[in-house]
Amino acid sequence: MKERLSPKGSALYPFIWLLALLSLFPQLGDCQSSHITNAKNHVNAIDTLNKNRLKTLLISGGGLYTLGSAGLYATWYRDFPMEGFHFFDDFGQWSHLDKVGHIYSAYGQSELLHRGFRWAGVDDDQAMWYGIGGSLLFQTTIEVFDGFSSEWGFSVADFGANIIGAGAYGVQHQFWGEQRIRIKFSSNPINNSRRNNSLDVTSRTEELFGSSFLEQVLKDYNRQTYWLSINPKSFNPDSSLPSWLNVAVGYGADNLLGGVNNVWESQGELIDATDTFRRHQQFYLSLDVDLSKIKTNSKFLRTVLDVLNYIKVPFSAIEINTLGQVRFHFIQF
Repeated sequence: MKERLSPKGSALYPFIWLLALLSLFPQLGDCQSSHITNAKNHVNAIDTLNKNRLKTLLISGGGLYTLGSAGLYATWYRDFPMEGFHFFDDFGQWSHLDKVGHIYSAYGQSELLHRGFRWAGVDDDQAMWYGIGGSLLFQTTIEVFDGFSSEWGFSVADFGANIIGAGAYGVQHQFWGEQRIRIKFSSNPINNSRRNNSLDVTSRTEELFGSSFLEQVLKDYNRQTYWLSINPKSFNPDSSLPSWLNVAVGYGADNLLGGVNNVWESQGELIDATDTFRRHQQFYLSLDVDLSKIKTNSKFLRTVLDVLNYIKVPFSAIEINTLGQVRFHFIQF
């Protein structure tokens, strides 16, 4: 199987663009789903189409999309040869964390765009479908770039993950009018320069994941954990649990020094780190906070909470991994 040269973290880039859009328009923070007020509407979302708001949203979103796509091409794809459109099977690489990243990004993009269209007064059902469609447009753009790059190709698995993420948002909104199960992200501030007495892999980790903090957050799957953050109160309104308290189930991996295995060539020498750094998957159980349940009259604070609500709040956690270990983490990011 052909292996991707390195994880680009590209699935997360469009999501960052849309978080920038939310920051530009704090009013979108008021357009969140509310089961208590109305299961099919948004708080403070207008019910009549406002052409000026819609125009502002489309121009701003289109501008971010154009600039982001151009920036992604310039910073990544421009340095690699291009060829005719082709497909690429990367299913199973990076312990599927790249696919989970696509699910997460498509989920968040769908919600943010849905809010944007409701803010502009678009009918709720139409706004949801526009949000899902816009999310898939953002993500599919990356797959098309991959499809013309000689080093990669259009990944059907990535495209499928995008559909799952967007669908996870749409199904919950249609059935519940709110997001009872949120998909969240966290990045553990570990030291990428894994060392032991026999093998130094600093150059390998920097080659794959970069050396800056932002590069490592976006590209290092060993740092990343993705969470299903479940709100028990929304399933049982009569419960005495706080409305903001969530239970989170997480998935991550460690010692990934290549897409498929931990074998690579460095300066003409074959490096085999299979036994030294044992690849394994990690499953977590923790607590979380649904920041959308925290009430505030400040639009600025509402925006900050909405942005942060896509990131899991650090809590203690229990880890079970495929090495057969059960571990307790006092604080798990």
